[in-house]
Amino acid sequence: MKPIEGRKRVVIEEVSPQVDGGRYPAKRTLDDVVTVTAAVFGDGHDHVSGRLLYRHSSKTEWHSTPLVPRTNDLWSAAFTADELGDWLFTIEGWVDHFDTWSSDLQKRIDAQPVAGSQDVALALRSGALLLEQIAQRAAGSDSKLLAETAAKLEKLAKSKATSYEYPLSDEIIEIAAQYPDPTLTVRYSRELHLWVDRERARYSTWYELFPRSTSPDPGRHGTFADVKALLPSIAAMGFDVLYMPPIHPIGTAFRKGPNNNVVSAEGDPGSPWAIGAKEGGHKAILPQLGTLRDFDALVAAAREHRMELALDIAFQCSPDHPWVAEHPEWFNIRPDGSIQYAENPPKKYQDIYPLNFESTDWRGLWEALRDVFTYWIRRDVRIFRVDNPHTKALPFWEWCIGEIRKKYPDVIFLAEAFTRPHVMYSLAKAGFTQSYTYFTWRNTKDELEQYFEEITKPPVTDFFRPNLWPNTPDILHAALQNGGRPAFMQRLILAATLGANYGIYGPAYELGENLPAKPGSEEYLNSEKYEIRQWDRSASISLAPLITKLNQIRRDNPALQSDGSLHFHHVDNPNIICYSKSSGANRILVAVNLDPAQEQAGWIDLDLKRLSIPHNENFEIEDILTGVRYQWHDRSNYVALRPDVMPAHVFRLLQLPKAEAAPDSTPTTP
Repeated sequence: MKPIEGRKRVVIEEVSPQVDGGRYPAKRTLDDVVTVTAAVFGDGHDHVSGRLLYRHSSKTEWHSTPLVPRTNDLWSAAFTADELGDWLFTIEGWVDHFDTWSSDLQKRIDAQPVAGSQDVALALRSGALLLEQIAQRAAGSDSKLLAETAAKLEKLAKSKATSYEYPLSDEIIEIAAQYPDPTLTVRYSRELHLWVDRERARYSTWYELFPRSTSPDPGRHGTFADVKALLPSIAAMGFDVLYMPPIHPIGTAFRKGPNNNVVSAEGDPGSPWAIGAKEGGHKAILPQLGTLRDFDALVAAAREHRMELALDIAFQCSPDHPWVAEHPEWFNIRPDGSIQYAENPPKKYQDIYPLNFESTDWRGLWEALRDVFTYWIRRDVRIFRVDNPHTKALPFWEWCIGEIRKKYPDVIFLAEAFTRPHVMYSLAKAGFTQSYTYFTWRNTKDELEQYFEEITKPPVTDFFRPNLWPNTPDILHAALQNGGRPAFMQRLILAATLGANYGIYGPAYELGENLPAKPGSEEYLNSEKYEIRQWDRSASISLAPLITKLNQIRRDNPALQSDGSLHFHHVDNPNIICYSKSSGANRILVAVNLDPAQEQAGWIDLDLKRLSIPHNENFEIEDILTGVRYQWHDRSNYVALRPDVMPAHVFRLLQLPKAEAAPDSTPTTP
């Protein structure tokens, strides 16, 4: 292969962040400082330099900042992502002849008189020539100053001095570095993309409820007005996202009865996920909930309480959905001419028709599904929880989310995808903002530590944002079934402090609902998915006070509002997990008893460097769940946790002033 320009001698590799070689954008949130790293190197002993180029995709002009050397040919630079949407960045590098010359000149001057003044004089003339070339590439006052400096070097070289001092100021060196020779500059082979979301993508607190179960009157179907009346209490618990399962008309054909019974009785409401009836489909509202005007009022009221409404988008249809008659080609047709219903043999879901993403009219189907999102976006909804996205075509999601984001870059998509890791990660790469996780099924210390080491560290964090749910309407884990109130407290604290994004399905969670449909099942007995429930939200057993406290702690401590600083600390008891998060001076340390039945105690071996605590120092910690303070010393400290009282400590570290630290003090047992 014939080289295009053989004088370009710099190699650029290992540019980060990038996802799958730049196939997908990396993710950040608004006002993040984005650090870009790269290996930039060349042959021989010549110095290399480089710069980071970056711009928002809506702009044409590139901004630049110099690369800073790290170690072993690695460099870094950073920029602030101060606008939502798509950004581009890349790296440029070049052999820096002027920097090589100035470094060598310093060595020659330092070697006087051994090197000889003639050797230095000749080097000064070489520098003058380099500066003259750079001055021609520069503009305005920079060009003038560089040319004047070149002339001074030439004059100094002719002075026949017997010794020389280094003649260049830092200012001249900095100006010269700004004007590399563009004909010999190497640009990285790709312009990489970075998607910037709003803050709620990084930090959010979700509360799920069924609107039809919100009526204070027994036997009456709940409405949007009833949900609106609950907003003050939900907001008071500290939630900023209120999520509702599908609000659309529910089909009557093959309607399910209580506990997923295949036979329903008169008055049974059916499953909200059996979407579509004579009143309409995915753009219509179940009449019992209210009108579009009522819905708009609920959206507005939620914002008044500093919350957002999240809608469940489930791309499936009941047999009564208008699309079934209008677009039968969007469904799978069986040999007898009937439409294939959903099934997972031997289970059958006759009340739901899945969509066929290999339809001959796949373009029409894609556009119709995209329009469902845009319809609700125009009604001021900006957050969507998407049901089972892994059962829909992955290329569809990349196209659909990309199309929506062109006009609405503030929309957040949560993937409800309890599926295989590669599929889950592919959905995140395709554009989903957040994702459900395997947290529900990670219960031992080893399971939790291994899983969170994976999902809170690069390269996974460049595209995947976890959202932790200890329960959902579909999932009542055995730990909650068997662990009693301590298990509910434990899993709540883990979710709220391990993850910057977490949610609960309530009021089942705060009221400790733990009865399965049958032994070995993760389905709830008397599940709200199939019937209307009445809840006593004021019950004395409610965990609402603890939930409120935890959510306030999350709001007050920036360390808990992101995931990247998560770090696990060793404990000599396998039933106690300990981890920290930090943001500047805000340092949070959490210790949780994973045994819901027995008190557990142990010694924590703190990573003092990670917590910015000097070795052999006393320091103060406050359990911000209780307000009690303790004095600890150095790295080894003791905890004991009774699950029936409180299964965890959530400590804020408060370093003692030197004058207060007693050198012979001993740790106090919390």
